[in-house]
Amino acid sequence: MSHAAPMPLNAYRPYWARRFGTAPFLPMSRAEMEALGWDSCDVILVTGDAYVDHPSFGMALIGRLLEAQGFRVGILAQPDWRSAEAFRALGRPNLYFGVTAGNMDSMVNRYTADRKRRSDDAYTPDAQPDRRPDRAVIVYAQRCREAYRDVPVVIGGIEASLRRIAHYDYWSDTVRRSILMDSKADLLLYGNAERAIVELTHRLAAGESIAAIRDLRGSGFVVPRGWRPDASWEEIDALLLDTPGRVEPHPDPYAPTTPPPAQDQPNRPTVTEQPLRFQPRTTRLMQRLARRARTVVRLPAYEQVAHNPVLYAHASRVFHLESNPGNARALVQAHGDRDVWLNPPPLPLTTAEMDYVYELPYARAPHPSYGGARIPAWEMIRFSVTILRGCFGGCTFCSITEHEGRIIQSRSEASILREIETIRDRTAGFTGIISDLGGPTANMYRMACRDRGIEAACRRLSCVYPDICANLDTDHSPLIRLYRKARELPGVKKVLIASGVRYDLAVRSPEYVRELATHHVGGYLKIAPEHTEPGPLAHMMKPGIQTYDRFKRLFDKYSRAAGKEQYLIPYFIAAHPGTTDADMLRLALWLKAQGLRPDQVQTFLPTPLALATAMYHTGLNPLRKVLSGRALPVAVTRSGRVRRLHKAFLRYHDPDNWPLLRAALKAMGRADLIGNGKQHLVPAWQPRPAPIRPLAARAVITRSGKSRKMMTG
Repeated sequence: MSHAAPMPLNAYRPYWARRFGTAPFLPMSRAEMEALGWDSCDVILVTGDAYVDHPSFGMALIGRLLEAQGFRVGILAQPDWRSAEAFRALGRPNLYFGVTAGNMDSMVNRYTADRKRRSDDAYTPDAQPDRRPDRAVIVYAQRCREAYRDVPVVIGGIEASLRRIAHYDYWSDTVRRSILMDSKADLLLYGNAERAIVELTHRLAAGESIAAIRDLRGSGFVVPRGWRPDASWEEIDALLLDTPGRVEPHPDPYAPTTPPPAQDQPNRPTVTEQPLRFQPRTTRLMQRLARRARTVVRLPAYEQVAHNPVLYAHASRVFHLESNPGNARALVQAHGDRDVWLNPPPLPLTTAEMDYVYELPYARAPHPSYGGARIPAWEMIRFSVTILRGCFGGCTFCSITEHEGRIIQSRSEASILREIETIRDRTAGFTGIISDLGGPTANMYRMACRDRGIEAACRRLSCVYPDICANLDTDHSPLIRLYRKARELPGVKKVLIASGVRYDLAVRSPEYVRELATHHVGGYLKIAPEHTEPGPLAHMMKPGIQTYDRFKRLFDKYSRAAGKEQYLIPYFIAAHPGTTDADMLRLALWLKAQGLRPDQVQTFLPTPLALATAMYHTGLNPLRKVLSGRALPVAVTRSGRVRRLHKAFLRYHDPDNWPLLRAALKAMGRADLIGNGKQHLVPAWQPRPAPIRPLAARAVITRSGKSRKMMTG
């Protein structure tokens, strides 16, 4: 797999259908196609979300990107999956079906952490539930195949990304096969797939068979057992790999290769090349990367990881160590007599490409067919701007690492300001308030490794844990400049920051905290310490609570200086792997001492492929070596009662939780915390339930005109 610079997204020769121009909205019906002068679609995108033509909605972004390449793109949004008929609504696509569950994993979208069905769906008109099936990618792909058996099916989005190899599925409590096997798709594109989708579409349009396209970065496919691209490829058994590569020292780019010129040689030119002592290292590094580009790592087979917790944890460890686009190798995993082959992750977009993607001609509104229906997810982001992608935090419970990766991709300042002006001028209902400038993390804008060579060779799972890497540039000044310019735009009254702030980075820039507290908080700021105790935090790969305390002191200081009464809203996770009852008790006591009474709390939800999910499933810690008897056990909360108890500790102030907490405190030998004083966690008394009002009889007239009695409250 080549590491050469890829072709820029806007450098492809447009497909002939570009002559049809830009559609007001990508068509969702044959009538719309006919109005555009189309006789067919080149690509039909199937999504579990309502179609909102905005770059925050994945199918709109991919659809507009392909349209800009000259292709005719149709959208099937939330089709009826109970038969194939709805998948024939736009006719047969000329090139392929592109299938995604939507912006969220369909199982996370439909079920709570307690496996209970959710009553609403933020990505559906009027928040209606049950508009998408369980495991939507599999179902949609099968219906596409039923509708047109000879049309290729390409799957992608977060649901496909998180299921690209054998994975633990929380909802069935089993290890499931790669989604490629169950969906029978021709190709899987994982992560942010702009590069892969553009190249794939042009190659298919040029007549290549999808079965022959096996070299796209960020793609996965099923092949016969033992398949290789050619004879030069080498296979390494993952059981031989259990150690990440070392971080290379940071070379001094200004060190001269020869002694400085003598005083009597004023005309001698200054030598600016890298010092000779680094050239052998660089040569070896390039040779090593060249070898890695033609190496595939064989993960333990599905049949092995499905029944062996140690091998599952090891496979998870190796999978995450092979996630840096600069040095990742291809992965292969056997499923019976076939292999699931994964090419290395996609190369990040450049700033110019990010600008190109986010400034395509989006209508920036829901499709007109929804009429006046309310789409909560659209209302949440309609006045917000994405400024970056990716997150180098590496939190073990988070899916960003597996999907977007750890390398930050930032837009230019000018592009972001242009989008704010577009919102101001074109988005109905704009009152002058930008609701967010952010991304996965609010304050990683333009942050990167100080040395691209080190970044390409790095094998760390996090750039900020256990401490911030010395090679990481944490300069907040570009973000501060952006904030200042954004709020100075005419017609913009206020710019809020709603994305989560990474406070361990923020404390390194008091100027940023002052800017944030003075101008960009609307009374409350989300922050996510997740826990207070070292054990859970170590298994989350999160900083200690002392860092949160430092940030809070700065935030409170600058809020007071600005004459504002503002508060932090800390988020915590209950029942995360590595958390004991005693940890949750200490967290509850900390919350009480801080005067915090959380209303919205979350119980750990194991999402496929996350490191914390591997801990939950196996009871082992994949952050350390797990082979040869080295595996470290992890405390795992699986019982429903204990999970409820951990959540109850976070809501210690809720009377409904007091009976459960009293019983737990007695069992833990901490009955001293039960009482009616300030030093107690829960009171000894229980409030009486609210009385039920007696029903009274009143007379009503039925449609037949007869009188009858109805009991009312």
